[in-house]
Parts: sequence; C-alpha cells; structure tokens
Amino acid sequence: MDATPGDDTAGLAPVHAPRSTELLLDALKAAIGTPGEHRLFRSGKLAGLFPNRVGLSAEAALFAIRAGLLETVRTETRGKVVFEWVKATPKAVAFVHENDSPKSVLKELKQVLDASRTGVPAWMDAAKQELAAVSAKFEEQAAAMLKRLEELAASVEAALRRAEAKAPAVAEPVGKVVPWAVEALEYLDRRATSGAGDCPLPELFHAVRVRFPELTLPAFHDGLRRLHDVRAVRLTPAAEMTEPEYAILADGKLMYAAGR
Repeated sequence: MDATPGDDTAGLAPVHAPRSTELLLDALKAAIGTPGEHRLFRSGKLAGLFPNRVGLSAEAALFAIRAGLLETVRTETRGKVVFEWVKATPKAVAFVHENDSPKSVLKELKQVLDASRTGVPAWMDAAKQELAAVSAKFEEQAAAMLKRLEELAASVEAALRRAEAKAPAVAEPVGKVVPWAVEALEYLDRRATSGAGDCPLPELFHAVRVRFPELTLPAFHDGLRRLHDVRAVRLTPAAEMTEPEYAILADGKLMYAAGR
C-alpha cells in the first residue's frame, strides 16, 4: 500500500468515525461498481479509490485491506513510492449492504428510538422536580411523546421484519437440483442494494463457493441455466471477458454476467 503504516491494528478505528466510514463506503462502492483492478490511492490526476495517503483516508484504506474488503492484485514501484492496485471482494458487497442499505438505516433508527425510550422516564422525573408548578401540563406532553416513540418503534420493528422476510426463494424442484440457488440470489440482491450493476460470473462463482466449497464450474453453469430458465436470474453478455472459462452459452449468446 502507498506509504501505509505498520501492521499493528491496535490503533485502527475508521469504521466508527462518520467521515472515515463515508470514505470507506464511497471507495467500496466505486470498486464494486466497476469490476477489475483499481489504484488504491489517488496520485495527482490519476484516479484512486481513496483521496490521499494520510489521515482518515489512510486509516479507511488500511481497514479495507486488513478486513478483506479489498484484495491486492499487483504493486508498482516508482522511485521510493509503492503503488498498490486492488479489487473488491465479496466481503465488500456484504459490508456495503450492511452499512449503506435501507435495512441498516432502519436498524440504526430503531437503536436511537430504543435509547430515547429508555432515557425518557429519568428525564421526565428530573424535569418534574424542577418544574413542579407545571407538572400536570408536562406529564401530558411527556405521555404524548412516549406514545409517539412507541408508535415509531413499532413501525420500525415491523419494517425490519418485512425487510428480513424478503429473502429470495426458488421453487422446491429447482432448489433441490440447485442447492446453492438461494445463496446466489441473496448475493445478487445484496450487490444490487450496494448500487452495483450485473455481477460478473467469476465473482458470483467465488461468492457462492464460500458457503458451497464443493461446487464445480460445470455444476455452476448447469445451475445458472436452470435459474435463467425459470427467470430467477437474468444472464447478460459482456464487452470484455477477462476469464472466458466462466462464460456460459444461453439464448444463443455467450453470457458473462448475472443480475436479478
């Protein structure tokens, strides 16, 4: 990595700082949205995933490498500076999905509401002691606030249940023949939520093999054809195929990507 600090992770905390989290999510979405290798840091007018090699940008980049969100594919040495080229991993898709999706926003809102509900009674007691003269009016307003918070919390919990119930499903006969179908569909959905386009077949194959290490490439191709036939996935061609052995023939065309 360009001028990266040492290997000690004790001082690393970019994911808890709002600015560094924003830098990390922007970089991961850029890497996911354009498959292939990217320069880790911007260099002059040359684009990079992170704007510079110091401060929050360096911490966020270091976190992405050590957490396995970005994978180093090659390095270049120019004088005393080492330039690192990276690509997004399946972990990056899951990270963006968990931290930048409607579901994660709903979870954060629920935590805020839960904390507010817990703090209201203590705040109400202290306020009543200081404002005894207007306690009747205050209790009326506080009760209305608590009721509203309860209603909001119930709405958020219902929304979370609906979000988690939207897991992709396939017909039972297809699920028996393609046991990894749900895993593939969930990955495509998480990728789409992250703002990326159709998923290259090499990336999808390796993502599925995390849960199904015994999956072979021929079996992967056969399962994709079945999912395409029942319209569970949409296979698309690509202008460039860096790993042509993953391409699949469907509808009379050579397909290299999948989407929903």
